[in-house]
Amino acid sequence: MIKAIALDDEPLALEIIDSFCQQSDKVQLVKTFLKPNDAIKYIENFPVDLLFLDIQMPSISGIDFFRNLNRDVMVIFTTAYTEYAIEGFNLNAIDYLLKPFTSERFQQAITKAQEYYNFVTNAGNVKQPFIYIRADYSLLKIDIQDIIYIEGLNDYLRIHLRNQRPVVARMTLKALYEKLPANDFLRVHRSYIVSLTSILKIAAKMIHIKVNDSVVQLQIGKSYEEEVYRVCKM
Repeated sequence: MIKAIALDDEPLALEIIDSFCQQSDKVQLVKTFLKPNDAIKYIENFPVDLLFLDIQMPSISGIDFFRNLNRDVMVIFTTAYTEYAIEGFNLNAIDYLLKPFTSERFQQAITKAQEYYNFVTNAGNVKQPFIYIRADYSLLKIDIQDIIYIEGLNDYLRIHLRNQRPVVARMTLKALYEKLPANDFLRVHRSYIVSLTSILKIAAKMIHIKVNDSVVQLQIGKSYEEEVYRVCKM
């Protein structure tokens, strides 16, 4: 079970979080705090997996509080102000709850935290059938088997999926390639990674892949040719 604490300058907000946590079998709220300094002292002395964190506080913003933490802790921001959503996303927040949030919405955030926690703690031990990507101001869980190919666009990626809209994420091809199972994906160009199961044929230094109801041709980069033909044996 995930161990969590909550920091908010409003006692009623902490009572709501406490009540919602008691309805869940995924998280244990071990402590609540009204003052940031008390929360920092606790985090420095006790292991915490998750932090429910208000953004608009009088002494320090939740954004700055989390940015200055020296511990690796998941965070779910809670706030009445929508303008902080992008900053929360940039700090790798699990979720962003806009007050007043419902119990159902709260439980959705808890589920995301648990799934991400299981993913991180099992990394290297169990082959996971999915990866997590930060896109659309949220943490997206993507099934590996749904990935057809990935297109690099400078500092962005476009992940083409089976029977779904592409996902655009701000990261490099190299970073994503390291997350993918080596036996299932192949980098064929400095701008493309393809799923081996999606390859239809290779001809004239072009890879033909099936993208839902159409066929897309991707050029093989010169420096990737040897590896492509070795793996595909065509």
